This record gives sequence, C-alpha cells and structure tokens, in this order.
Amino acid sequence: MNRTSARILFFALLTSVFAYGQDPHFSQFYANSLYLNPAFAGVDRCPKLSLNYRNQYPTLGVYETFSGSYDQYVNGLNGGLGVLVMRDEAAQGALTLTEASVVYSYHLSLSRKFQLLAGFQATFRQRGLDFNALTFPDQIDQFYGFVRPTNELPPDQPTTSHVDISVGLIGYGKGYYFGAAVHHLTEPNEAFYTDSKLPRKYTLHGGASIPVGHKRLHNSTQSYLIPNLVIQQQGNIGQVTMGVSFNRSFITGGLAYRNSNTNPDAIVAIIGFTPPDWPFKFGYSYDFTVSDFGGASNGAHEISLSYRFDCRRRPSRAEALKCPTF
Repeated sequence: MNRTSARILFFALLTSVFAYGQDPHFSQFYANSLYLNPAFAGVDRCPKLSLNYRNQYPTLGVYETFSGSYDQYVNGLNGGLGVLVMRDEAAQGALTLTEASVVYSYHLSLSRKFQLLAGFQATFRQRGLDFNALTFPDQIDQFYGFVRPTNELPPDQPTTSHVDISVGLIGYGKGYYFGAAVHHLTEPNEAFYTDSKLPRKYTLHGGASIPVGHKRLHNSTQSYLIPNLVIQQQGNIGQVTMGVSFNRSFITGGLAYRNSNTNPDAIVAIIGFTPPDWPFKFGYSYDFTVSDFGGASNGAHEISLSYRFDCRRRPSRAEALKCPTF
C-alpha cells in the first residue's frame, strides 16, 4: 500500500474512533488479566509483574499498544491489589490513549470447592491528538503528493482527560471458571470536537482446565486441554473469541477464532513457554486477519512476558485460580 492510500485509510480509522469510541484489545486475554477483568487481582497469591505489547496492522503502522501491570494478594485486605498502565498509539503517535489504574479485588471462599472474587477499578484516562502529524485528502496534489494546506480545523483542546470506573466478578472451582466485567461505568466524554461518550464495555468470559491422559508416576507431567470463551460488547460493536490451548510441561500452544457482529475477524495462533524452574512466562501470538481487510493489514503480532515473585502463601480453603495463561 502506498503512502497516500495508507494515510487516507488512517483518516478513515481516526474518524471511526471519534464516532464510536472503542477500547484497544489484546488477543492474549489471560496474559493481561487485569485489563480483561479487575477481579483477577491477586488470584496468583504471589506478586506478579506482567508486560504486554501488541502491534496491529504493522504494514500500515496504525496501532501499537503497550501495557504493564503488577498485582498481589494482601492478607490484611482479604483480597488482591494491583496497578495497571496502558498506552495505545495510532499512526505513529498521532492519536494516543494513556491509562493508569488502581485495582482491588475482594476474595470470598464460599466453600473448599468454590471461590468468588469481586473487583473494582479506578482509572485515569487521557487522549491526545497531534494534529500536525495528520494528513488529509484535501492536501493531495495528483503530481506532487501532500503539498497543499488543509481546510480541516484543529481541535481547541488537543487532549481530553477524565476518571473512569470499572467493576468485575469471577467465580471458580477446581478445573473451571467464569466471569463478567463492566468497564466505563461513567461513560466519559472523550471527543475532541463534539460530544462523544465512550460506551460501556460488557465482557463475559469462562473456560476450563481439563486433564488429558493419566498421571501414572508421582513426578510425571500432567497435560491439560484448556477451552475458553470471551464475549465482549461495546456500543454497537461486539465480538466473540473462542479458543482452545494444550499445555504440557513448560509448553502451551493453541488456536482461537475471533468474530465480530459484522464479519469474521481473525484466527489467532498462540504459543507460550515457561522455562523449567524459572519464574518467567513468555507468550507470542499472531492474528491471521480473515476479513476483507486482511490482505493490506498483515495481521497483528502480540508478545507477553510475566514474572512471578517468591512469596509465602497463606493457607487457603480454596485453590488458586487456574485459567489459560496465553
């Protein structure tokens, strides 16, 4: 795709952002669990640091998203505390979104076999627009390219900021889990030109961890089949992601299929690696775009890295939540 076509395409994408206000998304949902549902804070009991990077449509240079989080269980609070930061950049930083969140999740053991987690998240969001980095169709000369001045007017305020609230709930037992979350309860106005509320985002997710084969020896490795489902709706845009992973020892691999409410979106290939006796977990995924836009986009690359710190676990009536890591 040439420079002219790419920039006109970005202008169309930028217009859609203003009109509909959609959140960035990650294909490795459970490697960025606090972003999916605030109730995940503290589920690993031990302190955990997670880093995530997504490059969507790399051929066009349209979207890059970075996130980092830290969470741990706190005995005195009977739950988990976490912090989450996220940075989303469109068109090499022309349009940006920066978020910083604090998260608390209350853990309630209803029995030895079932636990309920309720999460609360407060977020500071800031959108920024570098108007001088944009190019518009009326700047194009058919012989010399982008040489004309534009008639488009810059916004009076190039940044918008606000505080946002989100909540979540998770229930789990041995080998299964389910959850729900609602983000942007306040539906803040983040437009640069006219009023445009950010729609609430509704999420339902669940899955299972199913042992495969028999663990005959005490030190043998158990394999697991891990199906999972994530359903999200924000405004008039919805998507369903269905996936299944297979885990054995330090290797996890899987496939997922994502479909929006208007068309098929992508097939996601995922691989994860946990070095033996190391606290690191590494994941990589690639989105094969299957929509009509796929040929020009070159899909999406995503990388996740987590580090789990040593800690002394408090005896608990319920086991730690086991769900897909990648």
